Amino acid sequence: MVAKLTVFFEEPFWVGVFEQISEGQLSVCKVTFGAEPKDYEVWEYILKNYYKLKPSPAVKTELKKTADNPKRRQREAKKLLRNTGIGTKSQHALKMQREEIKIERKQTSREQREVEKQRKFELRQQKRKEKHRGH
Repeated sequence: MVAKLTVFFEEPFWVGVFEQISEGQLSVCKVTFGAEPKDYEVWEYILKNYYKLKPSPAVKTELKKTADNPKRRQREAKKLLRNTGIGTKSQHALKMQREEIKIERKQTSREQREVEKQRKFELRQQKRKEKHRGH
């Protein structure tokens, strides 16, 4: 299992993206920090809220093999520091998560509308019965 956190500035807030690869499956979770977080604030957030995070649906991915060459690792570290933002697979996973939440929200609002419609119908029926009760 490989876990990675990327913190970057996405106008107007600082955002953290947790990427987790396990068994060839990538799942992502996006967190908005607001003001620029300090290292200790990020660490504290991870310790307190890691298990509360809701990751996106898993996307199939490949884990790249890297050489143990120290110079190559140093170059890759510099490249990662320069490269802000998140990968396209991560973006795809976040998009899938947003779509899932959207569908869920639509379903719950539809159910609430139906319940409210049924309640109003029953109220109207009750009022009609009360009008005819005195005759």
